[in-house]
Amino acid sequence: MSPPQAISLRDKLALFEDRWSPKIIGDFNGHDVMLVKIKGAFTWHSHPDTDDFFLVLDGQVTIQLRDGNVTLNPGELYIVPKGVGHCPMAAEEASILLIEPAGTPNTGDAATAARKDRI
Repeated sequence: MSPPQAISLRDKLALFEDRWSPKIIGDFNGHDVMLVKIKGAFTWHSHPDTDDFFLVLDGQVTIQLRDGNVTLNPGELYIVPKGVGHCPMAAEEASILLIEPAGTPNTGDAATAARKDRI
């Protein structure tokens, strides 16, 4: 068994260029811990059974909500309550950390969700 090691978010982010494709970097009590690079707007969606956790690592991200927008800078997070429609977007490339129950589709619908690779 290898000794415990820290996970370098910077090193993991350097492993991929694609956007809107979450990469699983760890597991936490039945949840996927993921990194994703984004630019532009995603699709409006909701998650009927889970909250949606966004922590901005780099860049600026706006979480569009029907009742107004939440703008996040590096080091800031927002949790979208379950069932609330939202659309994340970034004018320039941004990197975010996501935590959600394993297997949760990023669009709220398994048929349209991006595949999540483990890195």
